Amino acid sequence: MTQPDRPLFTDDTGTRDAAWVQAALSGDSDAFGRLVAAYQRVAVSTAYRLLGNSEDAAETAQEAFLRAYRALDRLKDPARFGPWLLRTVTNLSLNARRSRRRTTVGLDEERGTEDSAENRGVTAVTSMTPDRQAEGRELQEALDAALEALPEKQRLALMLFTIEGWAQKDIAALLECSLETVKWNVFQARKKLRDRLGDMIAD
Repeated sequence: MTQPDRPLFTDDTGTRDAAWVQAALSGDSDAFGRLVAAYQRVAVSTAYRLLGNSEDAAETAQEAFLRAYRALDRLKDPARFGPWLLRTVTNLSLNARRSRRRTTVGLDEERGTEDSAENRGVTAVTSMTPDRQAEGRELQEALDAALEALPEKQRLALMLFTIEGWAQKDIAALLECSLETVKWNVFQARKKLRDRLGDMIAD
């Protein structure tokens, strides 16, 4: 579910999106469908990277589009539909992560962990010895905790840049900040992870 190297948000896509938004607001029933088609893949992909579950990601993307449709007339700059939509996706995904973490504490062993974003690295070590499996689970839990402890913008910048492969310009548009701020967020996130996990990943 990696993204293409080309920027997601350009002047051309902004002009296109603005025209579709205006058409949708004017009663064109097909116009919003074009927006959905344009951003469906990246919306689901972004949600998946934050949730680690295909079904949850699809539901989250659908909810984001529904909210966008209902609030379309409140979008101040129609050319920024893409960043606006994906901010909704990321916010819904982060809320779902926090809710899932609260409601599933202590239940992972009972329900399995194959679809959990917080535990998706565990299945990779199931063929190892019990000692190695324990080490893998410990490292994954430490990594999840370290990511969760990062400030939201640092976590998003790191995940979208290093895992999802977004261009930094696109992350800046999503987070509504400068390119230099994105670079600083990625740098700080990496530094904090190294500082927190250094002893565990040194071997």
